[in-house]
Amino acid sequence: MDNGNSGFLGEFVYHFVFDYFPLIENKYSHFTLLFLAFIFFILGSEIKFKKIKSILGWFLHLFISSKPKYNENRINSEEIETFENNKDNYSKNIPQRSFEFEKNIIDQKPSKSVFQSPSIDFLEKNTSKINLSEANKNRPDANFMEKILLDFGIDGKIKTINNGPVVNLYEFEPAPGIKVSKIINLSDDLARNTSSTSARVSIIPGKNTVGIEIPNEIRENVTLREIISYEKFKNKDIKLPLALGKNISGSPIIGDLVSMPHLLIAGTTGSGKSVCINTIIVSLLYRLSPETCKFILIDPKMLELSSYEGIPHLLTPVITDAKKATLALGWTVKEMNNRYKLMSKVGVRNIDGYNSKHKLKMPYIVVVVDEMSDLMLVAGKEIENYIQKLSQMARAAGIHIIMATQRPSVDVITGTIKANFPTRLSFQVSSKIDSRTILGEQGAEQLLGKGDMLFMSSANKIVRIHGPYVSEREIEKITSALRAQGEPDYIEDDIFNPKNNDTSFNNENDNDELYSEALNIIRSEGKASTSFLQRKLQIGYNRAARIIDLMEEKGIVSKANHVGKREVL
Repeated sequence: MDNGNSGFLGEFVYHFVFDYFPLIENKYSHFTLLFLAFIFFILGSEIKFKKIKSILGWFLHLFISSKPKYNENRINSEEIETFENNKDNYSKNIPQRSFEFEKNIIDQKPSKSVFQSPSIDFLEKNTSKINLSEANKNRPDANFMEKILLDFGIDGKIKTINNGPVVNLYEFEPAPGIKVSKIINLSDDLARNTSSTSARVSIIPGKNTVGIEIPNEIRENVTLREIISYEKFKNKDIKLPLALGKNISGSPIIGDLVSMPHLLIAGTTGSGKSVCINTIIVSLLYRLSPETCKFILIDPKMLELSSYEGIPHLLTPVITDAKKATLALGWTVKEMNNRYKLMSKVGVRNIDGYNSKHKLKMPYIVVVVDEMSDLMLVAGKEIENYIQKLSQMARAAGIHIIMATQRPSVDVITGTIKANFPTRLSFQVSSKIDSRTILGEQGAEQLLGKGDMLFMSSANKIVRIHGPYVSEREIEKITSALRAQGEPDYIEDDIFNPKNNDTSFNNENDNDELYSEALNIIRSEGKASTSFLQRKLQIGYNRAARIIDLMEEKGIVSKANHVGKREVL
């Protein structure tokens, strides 16, 4: 025990203990002395018993955990599951398979390929709700209206009064022998006697009454959010829903472009025509994905439709050039013919039948022309021919046209266009003549403007509708959300390539059955004129003039000189 380095006191204690305790060199004595020393140290340091217990437990835990044998009873259930899920990782020559939880994580993430409709919160709520009874308290009652009509020699009774958000409808039943035309011609006098800005009189279909519409003193605004939130807008039977507005009674009106199948819109500046086009486009964007519906937007004014630039629904950038618009319409005609060929091979009659048999769906194509008069000035005849063919045949191919103009004259809205656009929207116009040009009857000149319109369906039924308003701010929110989902897949190289456009109209006179005969007559007689062909072929002036013009283009006859004569070249 002595290592030779102990001091005087240590040596004395050592010899004393060794003399009285001869077994001090025993190892058990060493442990006993160490234990007693540890006990006295604890007692002298005033450490509590709980701390001693925790220290001993810590030493015991270290002693047990240092054993090589693994205690299987201490494995919890989570460790068992982890071991079972990962034991395949230790198998040899077996590739690791993807775990199921990874698939679930991918499925939970929103996919960029899945179209998400814009949020309804992008559209503003209607904050201008009014009390109809308060707004109409100064409007004429039934007795007052009957007295006014009687002053003009119109006898009858007011049956009902419908209070709407914009106008009040008085249903007047005239006495026997009273002509309706006489009541309709009193619209200006009724407006003056009721102190109204205007008054419209029309026949109510299906009833023996005449409708007299008097505007409210306070007008309620109609928002697009109200119409889109309507349950009918979500009806899957409506393939291309159009949020048109509210009728006189305040009920939402939802149209289906598929059943129209094309739409003609007309109205003066400030009447709400451009806002209506925006609401129609936005309502389609809320329901249809880019894979379901494509747009060709033609905007000669360069301002109205520029907000939609870059959305994934576009087939081409917004077209502002009239020549490019002509090429786009020609491409649409060719696309229509190609679709007809595909459908005939499959043996179906329309786009719905084709899509039901193919995984790769044909998208609807909606062509929007904001100002038709500008296009007619540049290429009137060619544009009219394209519009005519599309309006006659494009419905079954899933191609629809929405065309608008602020100049509803006969040189813009020709008889050919009117015949193929049975569905029309007329906003406020300046004269009865313009109203008749659009609708075939007067009444649009009495509208209030700012979205007040007359809707004529394909059944020639006219309904007054108050269109919803959508602001530029709302449109920007919607288009920004759409741009964030993907970029447009433009095919402008195909559309603006003249080789890919339908050119059948350029050679339509070549197919004239009398062209060859007229050519032989001119060559044999040695002279050419329109009146000469009229006499020889017994045809009308227009047809003879077209044949002469075609011969001039091909260099067969010369241009007319100062006296109107032509030479055969």
